[in-house]
Amino acid sequence: MSKRLIGTTRGQRADIGPFNIQRLLANEHAAAVGPFVFLDYALPVEHAPTASPQQAQGTGAHPHRGIATLTYLLSGEGLHRDSRGNTTLVRSGGAQWMSAGNGILYDESINPDAATRSPVTHGLQFWINLPAQQKAQLPEYRSLPASALPTVALPHSAGWLKVIVGEWDGHASPVPTYSPQFLYHVQLAAGQQLALPTTAGYEYAAFVLHQSAMIGGIRYEPGELLLLDPTSDAPLVLSAAPGSAADFIVFGGAPYTEPIVAQGPFVMNTRQEIIQAYHDFYQGLYGTIDYSQVPALD
Repeated sequence: MSKRLIGTTRGQRADIGPFNIQRLLANEHAAAVGPFVFLDYALPVEHAPTASPQQAQGTGAHPHRGIATLTYLLSGEGLHRDSRGNTTLVRSGGAQWMSAGNGILYDESINPDAATRSPVTHGLQFWINLPAQQKAQLPEYRSLPASALPTVALPHSAGWLKVIVGEWDGHASPVPTYSPQFLYHVQLAAGQQLALPTTAGYEYAAFVLHQSAMIGGIRYEPGELLLLDPTSDAPLVLSAAPGSAADFIVFGGAPYTEPIVAQGPFVMNTRQEIIQAYHDFYQGLYGTIDYSQVPALD
């Protein structure tokens, strides 16, 4: 028995510059999965060898308030800059986490990884809703190289599980959490299976990367996001086909129980807080980004 499916989606196209983006969350089946209120999937893009190197600016400075952003780089270099003075470069397999707290400006660019020399960029960005108390705190940032994220070998050489947020089998991610939540990257060897235990009342989603794969005994194609039944504690059964390995992103957690009012880059608890977020932004209270800083490599 496997966890019951609620619905599937491929999201909507929301391309940014040269990047092919599928906006997967929110969607027709769910406004959120646990505290996760937004998910953009940047499909693999192969950049020309003549493409320009790291740009001084990425998508352009823009504000956030009330959420934590988390970018997970499957392939590429992520250059993060923000108005708190953080300027950091994280490479393939790493992540960048930023709590916007009571307001911040940030800019992020994704380029091919100079270390691996791969021309491909590929990744995901999540927005994680903060509890009201954390929405009022100062912003915080953490760069997380691949080596900082625990990767656990699965029994019987079935594959591995990387803990990006939360914990698994005693292995905890350094990403701060303010409610029960998890984000895993699971890779299974060809023909292997993993039954992930679940908790009744928690919300779960699973995303298929790279190759077609089985979830709950049904085959799904790359780019499909599955929303799963939160009422039961049946396991989430992931399987790789006999001929190829399979990769999955699994995320969710306890439902967010406070009111949610979202507009543009701000996710707050009341309409008045949204108005205040815009007011503070237009008053310049989120600061400015210093583009002259040289990025630190983690």
